[in-house]
Amino acid sequence: MQSEAQNPALTGWRRSLAAYTDRRVLQVLALGFSSGLPLLLTYSTLSAWLATAGVSRAKIGAFALAGTAYALKFLWSPLIDRLPPPLPLGRRRGWGVAIQVALMAAALAMGACDPRRNLMLMAGLALLVAFLSASQDIVIDAWRIEILPLELQGPGAGMIQTGYRLGMLVSGAGALAIASRVGWFASYAIMAALLAVGMLVFLFGPEPEVSAERSKDGRRHGWKAVETWLSTAVVGPFADFMRRPFWPFILLVIVDYKLGEGMTGVMSTPLYIALGFTLNEIALVSKFFGFFSIVVGALLGGVVTVRFGLVRAAVICGILQAAGNLFFVLQAVEGHKVPYLALCVTVENITGGMAGTALVGYISSLCSPAFTATQYALLASVAVLGRTVVGSTGGWLSEAIGWVPFFWLTTIASLPALVLLVWIERRNARPSDRPRGVPSLAGERNL
Repeated sequence: MQSEAQNPALTGWRRSLAAYTDRRVLQVLALGFSSGLPLLLTYSTLSAWLATAGVSRAKIGAFALAGTAYALKFLWSPLIDRLPPPLPLGRRRGWGVAIQVALMAAALAMGACDPRRNLMLMAGLALLVAFLSASQDIVIDAWRIEILPLELQGPGAGMIQTGYRLGMLVSGAGALAIASRVGWFASYAIMAALLAVGMLVFLFGPEPEVSAERSKDGRRHGWKAVETWLSTAVVGPFADFMRRPFWPFILLVIVDYKLGEGMTGVMSTPLYIALGFTLNEIALVSKFFGFFSIVVGALLGGVVTVRFGLVRAAVICGILQAAGNLFFVLQAVEGHKVPYLALCVTVENITGGMAGTALVGYISSLCSPAFTATQYALLASVAVLGRTVVGSTGGWLSEAIGWVPFFWLTTIASLPALVLLVWIERRNARPSDRPRGVPSLAGERNL
């Protein structure tokens, strides 16, 4: 058997896998769980509760508007990024614990409502839970980016997505199972209590170091402090990002990177139904294969980023993501065959999970330490833009050109982002793998 010294590639992969045993990366898993947990409490789980209470479908649909808080969180991220926290635990930990305490209370209050009598109150509390959940995400993302060194941003991205999915599983299927046995209040109370998982990280975990610029801000008073805050918190994140070479092309990369997946995601279920799959078949395959494969994909994406670096990993995972869409072409050609459905769902989720981790890691590496929360919230919103706006054209396109050409189109839709990424990296004097002045790790990765 070859020794590690004789096989440096094997050593590199083992070192990449070992990144997941780092204590800080494991802490990110717990924060990801707390981040994903509240989402379904104002979405599908709440919809199930309202439906069982006899609320009309029109009113149930209106509750989905609470989710707009996640898309608009960049609007108040400068406040969390720059203002002193309510609790004296440090900038990130103080805001994190304060928001999570309020989130637990809001979720508990929503669980205590009766939708037959307090529907408007429930709507207000759902908005509050979504707002606090989005605010929690701002703090968690900032803490993750600031506490992890550059070489651990990939595994951190994999862990945040894994924890997020686990949180959604608990607040989705778990909350419904609890409600069926002991009622909705107990279900929401247990979900609120489980948010303490992330709070423990903020209470006992480290506080990221405050940048010199932030320290200076804290010593200013009066109008000068207001003027400084406006220039740094509102204008500063944009100005700082726009000082990057080729920043418009970086934005194009972020917009286009998940565009093909967004188009596919909108039309995958209509494809399955058009091919004759029953809802039960789709649900069984998607739930069983989909959940585990996307978690595996997210974790694999973290391993690849440690092994090859953030930019090269983004290119590799982007190519695999594009290739994964080809399985929808196979599905459309083969028709109603459950084994092909399982294969299609598995491959699409693994490659999509890998690309998601790579993109989160790449965006994290672009954030300046002085504006971490605001810049990440902004860039993450830009990433969502491509998936939602262009993805909404999927129905029209698939009708116009047919299923097989449509999924060929989704396969090549994100390739311009990969070409741009390679071009930027070759033209950039300072590789984006180390935007914070961290020396190259290529030698350590045995490339």
